[in-house]
Amino acid sequence: MFKRILIANRGEIACRVIKTARRMGIETVAVYSEADRDALHVEMADQAVLIGPPAAAESYLVMEKIVEACRKTGAEAVHPGYGFLSEREAFPRALEAAGIVFIGPNAGAIAAMGDKIESKKAAAKADVSTVPGHLGVIEDERHAVKIADAIGYPVMIKASAGGGGKGMRIATSTTEVAEGFGLAKAEAKASFGDDRVFIEKFIVNPRHIEIQVLGDKHGNLIYLGERECSIQRRNQKVIEEAPSPLLDEATRRRMGEQAVALARAVNYDSAGTVEFVAGQDKSFYFLEMNTRLQVEHPVTELVTGVDLVEQMIRVAAGEKLALAQKDITLTGWAVESRVYAEDPFRNFLPSIGRLVKYRPPVESSQDGITVRNDTGVQEGGEISIYYDPMIAKLVTHASSRTAAIEAQSTALDSFYIDGIRHNIPFLSALMNHPRWRAGELSTGFIAEEFPKGFAVRVPEGETARRLAAVGAAIDHVLGERKRRISGQLNGRLVQRERRRAVWLDRNETALEIGRASDGITVSFVGADGLSGHPHHLVSPWKPGEPVWQGTIDGLRVAMQVRPIPNGFRLAHQGFEVAVSVFTESEAKAARLMPVGAKADIGKKLLCPMPGLVVSIAVSEGQEVKAGETLAVVEAMKMQNVLRAERDGTVKKIHAAPGATLAVDAVILEFA
Repeated sequence: MFKRILIANRGEIACRVIKTARRMGIETVAVYSEADRDALHVEMADQAVLIGPPAAAESYLVMEKIVEACRKTGAEAVHPGYGFLSEREAFPRALEAAGIVFIGPNAGAIAAMGDKIESKKAAAKADVSTVPGHLGVIEDERHAVKIADAIGYPVMIKASAGGGGKGMRIATSTTEVAEGFGLAKAEAKASFGDDRVFIEKFIVNPRHIEIQVLGDKHGNLIYLGERECSIQRRNQKVIEEAPSPLLDEATRRRMGEQAVALARAVNYDSAGTVEFVAGQDKSFYFLEMNTRLQVEHPVTELVTGVDLVEQMIRVAAGEKLALAQKDITLTGWAVESRVYAEDPFRNFLPSIGRLVKYRPPVESSQDGITVRNDTGVQEGGEISIYYDPMIAKLVTHASSRTAAIEAQSTALDSFYIDGIRHNIPFLSALMNHPRWRAGELSTGFIAEEFPKGFAVRVPEGETARRLAAVGAAIDHVLGERKRRISGQLNGRLVQRERRRAVWLDRNETALEIGRASDGITVSFVGADGLSGHPHHLVSPWKPGEPVWQGTIDGLRVAMQVRPIPNGFRLAHQGFEVAVSVFTESEAKAARLMPVGAKADIGKKLLCPMPGLVVSIAVSEGQEVKAGETLAVVEAMKMQNVLRAERDGTVKKIHAAPGATLAVDAVILEFA
């Protein structure tokens, strides 16, 4: 076994590999760019080596610097994680030439399967069903349009060296093919250093299901069940689960055996993933093979009990697999949510900045429920513009799909982040979406269920009552604390009335509140002025704690609590609402207070996220139509096209290509 390994990556996957290596008694070496000098993976590793400037092309993507770091530290092997150099055929060859072991598949397997075009050719040769498409070189936009017309719309334009949703566009018309071709090539070049793309038929209402395979250098190959990854946005996976609610045992076996056959055809010898696009009728087609560890590998680990990172290390060291196919059983259900630094209320655009507060739910395994948080950040750390916006992967495991989802929902409500915007409200809303809970999934789920994006929603019904009850309970605890402050003037003891008016963003709810022996009671007041059945709230919450956790009538509930002027903001199940709690006399005065009007910014194009201006597509005085491209802004390796919302005339342009803008900076304004 190796004594020391180097992780050629950053963020959560570097931390993930370090954890397993540490458990195995293996020393670890981290590499880092100048932007990651204070990163968590640098702190966790036994040694760390600076490899260059912030840009990945000058640091994490430079093989020579990785090899030199190995020489400098005496690392015997390299784990590439995912992304960066993990699927570059030249990387294991460069390591081999330097006498260093690559913890991953052999270079030949990467060459055959890592390239998306070549993998489809290999799959077709092996009689694996593939999606109709064009796998040859595409010369230019006109050629791309011609190919798409021949295949039939919709089509998918996809980077050959791609992964993670980068360099990928779905097109439903010739115009979208022409535009998407250029954008996909640019993203592919920026992300992978390879601008080749291919075009294939896009299967309508498909599901994305992948099979985890594992092989050794002695010809042994097994599959470890499937993962359902159909909940995607912009072709980027958002939520994954294992197993899939679609598959039965017979289909699972057919997919697994086909995946193993494909892996055997290229002498695969590590952890890898064979991805399929599946129809709702359980038909499936080979999509691609990822010759690396997947982002979503934890859900497979939790349902199989197999540490995939450990297996990769053991296989790379020459050990035989200790597992046979008959040893693989799927137990329970696991759900993973990807927590990203992005603003769901601004069309999920990237958010950067410092993590002023970062308090994930406590990792635990008790009462049949496991909560796991794979992360690469810590409180006080910075989310950089240079890399992927992932903050963490929150994973829950339980005996059933319903129980795993409930655990995930509660864990998300307990996940407190401040300083940047993040997608936890969206993930929390997804966990409580009836279609998701029913397992009626497709890759179009988010586009279909949130056609206008994710917006602030007004809580109603039981959710509103739950928020009001917790808000009143928090206010009651704060009031009790104030009455215990020392040094107060002597006099009559202050007795607050039981009746309260709770405002959820000015939507008023009347209730009565009181202290019970082990908690707080809340009774909602009806239209007749009478109090209803009392609800019992029990929580150890203390003033200043960022999360209220407890039970309401025995039901486990968690809410994030943020102080704001004259109240606090609660976040629960995708709702974020300002809460004010008044006595009846206070409420009378509050109702008379005027509401401030928001400034009109309708005639300005604002930068929706911190980013780099790639291009300005208009000039001053130019008339534009609704939907016309105004500018392209890049952040975290993604290019975002900003379009006109209505017809108008450009009055003044404030930003130039190459400029780095803050969020809400003015790019241009209209007459």
